[in-house]
Amino acid sequence: MASAPANSLPIFYNDLLPLSSADHADYKVRSVEAAPFLTTQHAVPLTIDEFVPAQRFAPIIFSAGADSVPLLLMGLNEGVNIFVDDEGKLRGPAYVPAYVRRYPWMLAKLRPDSEELSLCFDPTSPAVGAFEEGQPLFEEGKPSELTQGVLKFCEDFEQAAARTGQFVKDLQDMDLLMDGEVAIQTPIAEQPFVYRGFRMINEEKLRDLRGDQLRKINQNGMLPLIHAHLFSLQLMRDIFEAQVAQGKGPIALPAAAEAAPEPTAA
Repeated sequence: MASAPANSLPIFYNDLLPLSSADHADYKVRSVEAAPFLTTQHAVPLTIDEFVPAQRFAPIIFSAGADSVPLLLMGLNEGVNIFVDDEGKLRGPAYVPAYVRRYPWMLAKLRPDSEELSLCFDPTSPAVGAFEEGQPLFEEGKPSELTQGVLKFCEDFEQAAARTGQFVKDLQDMDLLMDGEVAIQTPIAEQPFVYRGFRMINEEKLRDLRGDQLRKINQNGMLPLIHAHLFSLQLMRDIFEAQVAQGKGPIALPAAAEAAPEPTAA
C-alpha cells in the first residue's frame, strides 16, 4: 500500500493511507467512545460554518502568524483540554469541531503535480480496520453507503475550509486582525495571568470602518461571524476557572503564556 505524503501531516494524524477497494475490501468502521488524541489539544481548527454554534461553548480565536486560521480554544494552557477527561470522553455539553469529527478521514493529494483529492485515513486509528464487527467500507467491491457519507462529509469540510480561508483573507485585507492579549486576575496571585500568542478582531478598527466596507461585510455574511468571535471571547475566564477546578490551572507565578500555537490545518 502506498502512503500519502507524510510530511507536514495535520494535527491528530500519524499517517495517511488512500482508501482502496483492493487493499481494504474487508475493512470496517467501528464506533469509539473516546478521542484520546484530543486530551492534550487545547486549540482546534474551526471553520466559519461553525462559529455560531461553537461560540456558546468556547472562545474562538485566530492563530498567530501570517497564515492565520480560526481556532476553538478548548483550554488556555498548552496540553489542557477542559472538555474531555483523561480518556478523551466528553465531560458534558460541548461543541466538537468538524475537524475532530472528520478524524481519521481526510481528503489529500496523492501526487504534488495533481489537484485531485483522494479519500484517505489514518491507519493508526482504532476506528478503522479489518474487524469482525462494524460497518463495511465496501460492498461487492463498491463504496458502501457509509463510505459515501464519509466522502460527502470530507468534501463539505474542504468547501467550508476554503470559505474560511477567504474570510480570514478579507479580515487581513481590511487590517481587522490584531495581536490578542487576555489578563485574568485571580485571588491566588497578586499579578494577573496574561495570555498571548493569538490574534483577534480589533474592535476599534471595526467601529471605524467606512460605510462601504461595513455594508460589504454585512452583505457577505462576515459581520455575524465577527460578532460570534467577539462574543465568544467572554468565555476566556470560564475556561480558566474550569482548568483550576480540574486541577489543571497555572500553578507558577503569573507570566505571559501562549494561548494558542499554530496547528497545521488541513
